[in-house]
Amino acid sequence: MHTGIEDYIGLTLSGDFDKDTKRIEDILKNDSILFKRLIKIGHTGVRCKLYYIDGMVNASLIDDSVIRPLVSTDINDKKLANADFLLSNILFTSDAKTQTDLGELLRSLLYGDTVIILENSKIAILIDSKGWRTRGVSEPVDERVLQGPREGFDEAAMLNMALIRRKLVTPDLCTEMLHVGRRSGTLVFLCYLGSLANKKTVDFVRKKIKEISIDGILDSNYISEIIKQPKYCLFKTIGTTERPDIVAARLLEGRIAVVVDGTPVVLTIPYLFCENFQSDEDYYLNFLVSSVGRILRYICFFLAVSVPAVFVALCVHHFDLLPTSFAVTLIRLRGGVPFPSVIECLLLIFVFEILKETGVRMPQSLGHALSIVGGLVVGQASVEAGIISAPMLIAVALSGIAGLMIPRLKGAVIYIKVGLVLAASFFGLYGVFALSLILILRVLSLNSFGTDYTLPLLNPTPQGLKDTFIRAPWGNMLTRPTFNLNRIRKERKND
Repeated sequence: MHTGIEDYIGLTLSGDFDKDTKRIEDILKNDSILFKRLIKIGHTGVRCKLYYIDGMVNASLIDDSVIRPLVSTDINDKKLANADFLLSNILFTSDAKTQTDLGELLRSLLYGDTVIILENSKIAILIDSKGWRTRGVSEPVDERVLQGPREGFDEAAMLNMALIRRKLVTPDLCTEMLHVGRRSGTLVFLCYLGSLANKKTVDFVRKKIKEISIDGILDSNYISEIIKQPKYCLFKTIGTTERPDIVAARLLEGRIAVVVDGTPVVLTIPYLFCENFQSDEDYYLNFLVSSVGRILRYICFFLAVSVPAVFVALCVHHFDLLPTSFAVTLIRLRGGVPFPSVIECLLLIFVFEILKETGVRMPQSLGHALSIVGGLVVGQASVEAGIISAPMLIAVALSGIAGLMIPRLKGAVIYIKVGLVLAASFFGLYGVFALSLILILRVLSLNSFGTDYTLPLLNPTPQGLKDTFIRAPWGNMLTRPTFNLNRIRKERKND
């Protein structure tokens, strides 16, 4: 039983008009929005049949540029009713071509093209008649900036490619079209600058995408999870963005972009650890302002993962390290709390994550109110009821608020925070330091498609660190990222 387009690749038309049209209609017999129309070409009496998917095409284009010219032409010689003559002299469409492969005909038809089957011909005509509606270009909700471009990607891959092309007006921009998914046949574009991208990385990414075996690709995360290396890692090794300017900037650094039809999220490869702390508008504000914001994000990451764990360690194992006045206050405020410090901390983290997720999932008008009211009411009531202590609430709240500064590390922060709290409850500060060291070694050992994850830190130089902990002035950003610079130097030396 045929289930996907790939099953028909390699099959050709027979040249028997009735047989070929019946074959196409049998394949799509359960598609109720398949439009088909039989017409005769001019005065020749030669039959042809049009097929397209209703709702996916520009109907006025088909009427004015295809059907009307075919019907109203004054040719009467049957020999002229062939694909080449019709394309050259009759049809008014800007993009039309011939095709004999049945699989490619079906792929194009199901993606919004119009197929014309001609009588007594093994050659069909494909007309680009796509005309479905899109959401349009608008600013991404999750990547808003105070200053900078307001464009965002759409769900239509062709429109997204046009947005990238408009940013990079150069023939060096390479785009490769792939189809992924046995049943969905999703259109995937591989984009890179030929003179900058690492050819081995491009070949590897292309190979991994072609090897994907899955029924359908409905979002770029499908591809990201499948090709990600290593697969089970807390940290992102593939970047994501909905902004054309960010993709253009990554391509100019020698990276690769993967554009997937049906989603506004574009993947960028490779992805470095320092990118987790970069903001989209860092490059549109004064470098002094951007540098302060970036330093704050590094500090917030440290606070988000360590404050609850350190507080638990001090309360459980190292109470004697606290100043006397603070220790007395802490004992007084914790009086009557029924839970051990570690349970109290984990419970608060759990509640905070519930409030945060609820605020995100709820309608925008209700989400902010729910987060504020829920946090104030639940926190205040819990402290007054003696269920939790005020110091622990402050520590967890500080950690949660700091975590909001680094949304790209959202998942990693939760796991690391809980892991450090558990280590602190068993081994105190020694457990916190040991687990932190393990995490640091793990990060240093990671790579993103052959590029060291912490590359700027391995061989630190002024140019290598120009866009890591701070954002240097544009006049001082003279070289591309180290992974790209070293490759270019090596290629030039070999030449």
